[in-house]
Amino acid sequence: MSETFTIAIPMAGLGTRMRPQTWSKPKPLIHLAGKTVLDYVLNQFQSVPRFKDALFVLILGPNQEDQVIPYMREKHPDKKVRYVIQEEMRGQSDALYLAKEYLNGPMLMAFSDTLIETDLSFLDKETLDGIAWVKAVPDPRRFGVAEVTKAGHITRLIEKPKGIENNLAVVGFYYFKKGADLVAAIQQQLDEDISLNGEFFLVDAINLMIKAGAAMRAQPVDVWLDAGKPGALLETNRYLLENGNDNSAAAGKRKKVTIIPPVYVHPEAEIKNSVIGPHVSVSKDAVIENTILKNSIVEQGAMINNMVLESSIIGRSAAVRGRAEIMNIGDNSWIEI
Repeated sequence: MSETFTIAIPMAGLGTRMRPQTWSKPKPLIHLAGKTVLDYVLNQFQSVPRFKDALFVLILGPNQEDQVIPYMREKHPDKKVRYVIQEEMRGQSDALYLAKEYLNGPMLMAFSDTLIETDLSFLDKETLDGIAWVKAVPDPRRFGVAEVTKAGHITRLIEKPKGIENNLAVVGFYYFKKGADLVAAIQQQLDEDISLNGEFFLVDAINLMIKAGAAMRAQPVDVWLDAGKPGALLETNRYLLENGNDNSAAAGKRKKVTIIPPVYVHPEAEIKNSVIGPHVSVSKDAVIENTILKNSIVEQGAMINNMVLESSIIGRSAAVRGRAEIMNIGDNSWIEI
């Protein structure tokens, strides 16, 4: 009988680039295109063999559990989930090592700000020890890159390369045939203190696996969405709205509202005398009046009045009133211009 997959998702220490949004909520709970980032992260695994039996291991920071755990229980009650707390931010490998009791058989690992479109149904037939999903990018220097043979086998991973000659970026999505092998490599990494500025990076543990004889290959991916920075989050929102995650037709039935598709407007949002779209996501209980809004995300309970906003993120229960601006407003803020 085939083994059940474990899906590990490190979430701790990923919020600094999304401030002020993440001062009051974990980054994976930011809404876009009708769902949270976390919903989209979980849904990308639906093609895993025996998905309904998969075990999800969420590795949280000490300030995330109060919101993530209740959210999972409410929105994903049928999923098998275990929670691990990373009290001290010591990097990706440390996060996974804390979850070692769950990482034995076949496993997948993805960071909680990484979204890809890929078919995982082949994994039962995969013969190699691991896979790293990759995508060619113009400038790979803020990512890790994979050095590969002509046959696509990985010889080494490099974290944040200095040059751009090798542009095969590692997207932060991995498969390991035996999670125990990864844990053993991380143990060696920790023992030998293979770290940078006090952080233990996953690529170093994978390099130890490859050096010890593990066979890994690169798996190209066409669609890689980043929810890690404000600009990238807005780009991801645009892509999702353009690819079947909008409700423009239903939103267009509202009176005294002009809808320019694609948009997602929660049925319980209140909008009056406004132009919404394109590429706008509006969450539950938001109130928008006398406003022109495009290429923006409006979180739950936010209030916007007499504004022209573009390329903006308005946090939960924030209030904005005034004139045309570009804004990134955190939760519970009040701005009057």
